[in-house]
Amino acid sequence: MNFFKRILTVALILLIVNTQIVYGTTSSTQMGDILNTIFQEESALTGAVVGVSVRSAETGELLYDYNGKTRLKPASNLKLFTAAAALSVLGKDHTFQTEILTDGKMKWKVLNGNLYIKGKGDPALTYQDIVALAKGVKDAGVKVIRGDIVADDTWYDDVRYSIDVPWSDETYDYAAQISALSLSPMKDSETACIIVESLPGERVDDKAVVKVFPAMADVRIVNETVTVTEESEHDKELEITRKHGTNTIVVDGEVPINSENKKEIVPVWEPQELAGKMFYEALKDQGVIVLGDLTFHEAPDNVTEIVGKKSSPLSELIIPFMKQSINSYGEVLAKEMGRQVHGEGSWKKGLDVVGDALSEWDISIDELVIRDGSGISHVNAIPANEVTKLLYEVQHEDWFQAFFDSLPVAGAADKKDAGTLKNRLKQKQLEGKVWAKTGTLSTVSSLSGYVETANGERLIFSILINNVLDEFDGKKIKDRFIYTLVQGAMTH
Repeated sequence: MNFFKRILTVALILLIVNTQIVYGTTSSTQMGDILNTIFQEESALTGAVVGVSVRSAETGELLYDYNGKTRLKPASNLKLFTAAAALSVLGKDHTFQTEILTDGKMKWKVLNGNLYIKGKGDPALTYQDIVALAKGVKDAGVKVIRGDIVADDTWYDDVRYSIDVPWSDETYDYAAQISALSLSPMKDSETACIIVESLPGERVDDKAVVKVFPAMADVRIVNETVTVTEESEHDKELEITRKHGTNTIVVDGEVPINSENKKEIVPVWEPQELAGKMFYEALKDQGVIVLGDLTFHEAPDNVTEIVGKKSSPLSELIIPFMKQSINSYGEVLAKEMGRQVHGEGSWKKGLDVVGDALSEWDISIDELVIRDGSGISHVNAIPANEVTKLLYEVQHEDWFQAFFDSLPVAGAADKKDAGTLKNRLKQKQLEGKVWAKTGTLSTVSSLSGYVETANGERLIFSILINNVLDEFDGKKIKDRFIYTLVQGAMTH
């Protein structure tokens, strides 16, 4: 054997030793070698860390382990843990209530007392729901309220951000504040937000027209835009941001004269105030006369309910949570678990409940770092092997179908069903054969779920990539990994 052949042989032995190949047939070993090549020779992974785990969905047997015990940032793959814990602890039929209460008495269509809107965490509550609640008050015969309108969001604590959200993220919808009483600007979107829309002015050099929905009196718009010609170089693209710690929204940049409207979902500061004000105004729009003020505090115990709104069941709420990767849903679920189990709607109590639920599936919680319910934290750390273990164990739960149905589906004709995989894994061979949760943070790219191989076997996988310089490169590597899994059956 010449020198180069000896070097090649030693290199191959080291490759197999450093990567635990847990399956034994020739074809499986070859598949392992192919996967190793992807992760060890891809230039975009130079300086990055990759954790990969593959299991049999039928037996749970670990088939491929590449740094599978290494704790890595999961990004939104953490939502798998939150969703599973919530379905287990709260139940798939769990709903969130929004209640309209009073401590007063009705006489001659005059309510002598305060009217409370008490939020209990509904992450999908919309402005239209608020209008319906106000109409319900009118339909109950209330014409005059001789008291205050009180917004009560004390079902959860008043900590608005999970521990690791940086102030620079506060202007983006994915880092919206968490309150037990908040509004979503539209269906299947982050809660505690409004829509800011900009459209070109009538003439060049005019400011753009800026609209806000729902209209909120104390949202201050700073319009620093200018309408420009189509031929302009557009040196300054349109940006819509909210100033830290305020409800001042700055709209800045150039808007081409014939461009389409631009809509941005922007989080608000203290969302319970927006919800309270929207309810107050909706009552007036219904012709209800309010003689008191809008205030914010907890409702007393001696109240009666006039009307209420019940959310969709959890089995339906987790669909946008997982398919659209809505962070605020995950944080609400964490606090709701804390409230239901320990009587305290806080992240600390909620994450304690998540840990207890994971222990029931023999997840090594001492090996995990979980700091929130959405995966937004860069401190979260989970080994890929624990992700696949979770995905194996939950298959035996009576709510598994709801969990499985919430995962984005590769190649799905319906964009809502495809979710965050709608522009990914488009090869014909992958259509309807990949059900997986995506995850992206700065320098982090992850994907975990289920695949059906070319020979009909179902596998469970998790791939977590950290310290990658370009998350788009991470997506391409993950997609290549999935294609290899599906096309090359991993026998064992």
